[in-house]
Amino acid sequence: MDSQTAANTPRRSRRSKIVGSVIALAVMGALGGGAWYLTHSGLSAQGGPGMGGPGGPGGPGGPGGRRGGPSTTVGVATAVKSDLPVTLDALGTVTAAATVTVRPQVSGILKELRFKEGAMVKAGDVVALIDPAQFEMALMQAKGQRLRDEAQLENARLTLKRYETLLTQDSIARQDVDTQAALVKQLEGTVLTDRAAEGTAKLNLDYTKVVSPISGRAGLKVVDIGNLVSTSDVGGVVVITQLSPIDVVFSVPQDKVQTIQERQAQKVALSALALDRTRTITLDKGSLSALDNQVDVQTGTVRAKARYTNDKMALFPSQFVNVRLELGNITGAVLVPVTALRHSNTGDFVYVLKEDKTVTVRPVTRGQATIDMVEIKAGLAAGEKVITEGADRLKEGAKVTLPGDAPAGMHGGWGGQGGQRGQRGERGAGAAGADGASGERHHRRRDADASASASAPAASAPIAPAAPAPARGAAQ
Repeated sequence: MDSQTAANTPRRSRRSKIVGSVIALAVMGALGGGAWYLTHSGLSAQGGPGMGGPGGPGGPGGPGGRRGGPSTTVGVATAVKSDLPVTLDALGTVTAAATVTVRPQVSGILKELRFKEGAMVKAGDVVALIDPAQFEMALMQAKGQRLRDEAQLENARLTLKRYETLLTQDSIARQDVDTQAALVKQLEGTVLTDRAAEGTAKLNLDYTKVVSPISGRAGLKVVDIGNLVSTSDVGGVVVITQLSPIDVVFSVPQDKVQTIQERQAQKVALSALALDRTRTITLDKGSLSALDNQVDVQTGTVRAKARYTNDKMALFPSQFVNVRLELGNITGAVLVPVTALRHSNTGDFVYVLKEDKTVTVRPVTRGQATIDMVEIKAGLAAGEKVITEGADRLKEGAKVTLPGDAPAGMHGGWGGQGGQRGQRGERGAGAAGADGASGERHHRRRDADASASASAPAASAPIAPAAPAPARGAAQ
């Protein structure tokens, strides 16, 4: 009997170890399942971010639920009837009406500069002075030559008069009279040449004073005092640029040329505003003065020129400005924001808001446009509401939400009561975290008991009475 008991003892020990391992594995599996249940099923049941909650994407209040996706929040504007100014915006370059390089007309030593760099000068002002000494001497020489020849002419005329008296008395030959008359004419020619030489000398003396031919702003000096200047100097003495009036050259599309020509034929002055880089400040107001005579084949535009008085000197040569040319005014036009107009392969259209807060596609015909407004010639009436923002997510019959209709507590895309429930679910999850330790111990005890009861039948019937003892021994 003792030998049989000793033989059964190792066999029971091996069975006890196997049963203990099975129980331990079952307990670990139960603990893992309980943890997954707490982190997933518990939160979803309270309307949090889980897939099945009322506010979740799969719930009744979320996207893809049984009630369909949420409505899109859009911006709305009302079509109005108003006057629309027809304008043409272009980038222009300020060009001086006249630019003159002041060069000396005689050669000599530069004696004085009578202008201030960058200052305004008037037409006729002396800007430089050349040493006049040599030109004064030349004038005196020309004047002396003239006086000598005039004296000879006077003497020849008196002699001719005496010869004519003697000829009437038949006391002199006619040939002598004719010769004297020819001498008088010759001296008259000499005197005339002397007067021209004297005038040239006087003119050269005047040219020693270099004057500005136009009114404008003087540039930087080109040559210093004491240098020899001549008429062949390319840079001259100074460059004068006329600033008032001043021109702006810009380009207009060839499609607008006909409209501009019609306005000019009607003797209508087309106003042209010169704006700064941001298009917010008006630098000056002028009018269109001329159109070029040909179209640039590379750009399809025609050069145009507008003239400005530039009284405030706000325009500077070679400055880039924005030109706004006013072509006319459309009275009683139906206007909508530019963002409301959509484009497709079939043409232009807008989304019109109906009374039931759904949208419908409305084909329209567009007209003239400004930076922020566009004219609707056909397809839309004044007073109708159009979608200006959020139209990329719309289609025919789509439900929309206006900005004033959205609830204050609405977040993201969870929508309505589902979003509020989701917030309560988050607070619930925090409360559950506070009781997490006790809840986890409760689930562990429950799963351990279930695992123990499930694993007990796995042992064979003959050793069932002895199974509890090894289990308690393995637990110890």
